[in-house]
Amino acid sequence: MNYDYLHPRDEIALTISRIYRNKMTTMSGGNLSILDENGDMWITPAGIDKGTLTPADIVCVRHDGTVEGRHRPSSEYPFHRAIYDVRPDLTAVVHAHPMALVAFSIAKRVPNTRIIPQTYRWNGKVAFAPYGVPGSDDLGSKIAEKFAAGYDSVMLESHGVCCGGRTLQDAFQRFETLELCARTEIKASQLGTPQFLTEEQLQLESRSDLRLATFEHGPENMTVAEKNLRNQVCAFIGRGYRQGLFTGATGTISARLDANSFLITPHPLDRFSVLPEELVLVRNGRCEAGKTPSYAALAHRTIYEAHPDVGSVVNANASNCLAFSVCNKAIDTRTLPESYILLREVSLLPFETTFSNMAKMASTLSLRHPAAVLANNGVLVVGSDVVSVFDKLEVLDSTAEAILGSLPIGGYVPIGKDAIDDIVKAFKLPR
Repeated sequence: MNYDYLHPRDEIALTISRIYRNKMTTMSGGNLSILDENGDMWITPAGIDKGTLTPADIVCVRHDGTVEGRHRPSSEYPFHRAIYDVRPDLTAVVHAHPMALVAFSIAKRVPNTRIIPQTYRWNGKVAFAPYGVPGSDDLGSKIAEKFAAGYDSVMLESHGVCCGGRTLQDAFQRFETLELCARTEIKASQLGTPQFLTEEQLQLESRSDLRLATFEHGPENMTVAEKNLRNQVCAFIGRGYRQGLFTGATGTISARLDANSFLITPHPLDRFSVLPEELVLVRNGRCEAGKTPSYAALAHRTIYEAHPDVGSVVNANASNCLAFSVCNKAIDTRTLPESYILLREVSLLPFETTFSNMAKMASTLSLRHPAAVLANNGVLVVGSDVVSVFDKLEVLDSTAEAILGSLPIGGYVPIGKDAIDDIVKAFKLPR
């Protein structure tokens, strides 16, 4: 979806709906705003159910202070205005109360965004603003002070978080990835000791920008098989977002079209709503002109070249899997028979592997052993096609969630060797 074509009231209504449906605020909590080219602020209203908000409910506060709309502007209007006054480069603000970030705000702590590359890339260092009465000028000045110092994400003591952006989607994805960061750190702390990326590792990731030669490609060149595959991949990206396996800014999936080409998600991309024409075709080491494939395209290509039977590859940063990833622990599949049948043993690969040792990564994965935990970089899963790779990813994240859920009640007991042998025999699994 190209948000550039949406009116501010439509974009705000759509975005607050995403926040509410993803349980990142309550019906009465949170507020969003956009500052347009005229200096007018479009903002969510006060006292209106966020679960039923429509574009007609959005309020416009003109640059001269006059208010237009059928409701009062949000009571937090003062801090939105204060942020725009000190940061003329920002045109959007997101404030909400997602569970994990609220947990940090009431613990008077800031999430460590070095937990995975994407959370650091989107948020960098996060500030902490001391408590102020909601809706007060005092709160506005405390938040604005942090934004004036150059921060784009600010934790509010006992009040959630506030993120700014060049666009509303920029601010929203900053907000969403910071909540992923906080949720992951909480879950990882239950599992073990979270490990954080070093400066050298962050630099390694920052140098992974992909530059491929291009070729012209359009609908007139597409086969029916390619069109079908484009639509199938988009359907699973949308499902992955709804299932919490992807966020708007994280998650890569590719699918083999033929022996020499595959489709992959582009960079950048909002996984909430993906159109078939947005996917990038990579063929013989070149990509469609006018598009930039995911940074993971070279890693995916290496896997396809090593395994002709692999038809789809996915990277994901679902928070349950990420808890294992940031603790540098493999996920034990000896939980449910389904987990072992689909995944067998899950590997653990160092963070650097997908950047500097792709041959090792490719040799570790296969249809027989289709999943690997990447230290501080999520999980990597392969399958024979898009359906099977998505199934394996869902089972992997559910397995991780079950293990995490067992910890407060004494921990899980792995399926024993005799039972594993019975599973292997009953389902004729290769040894």
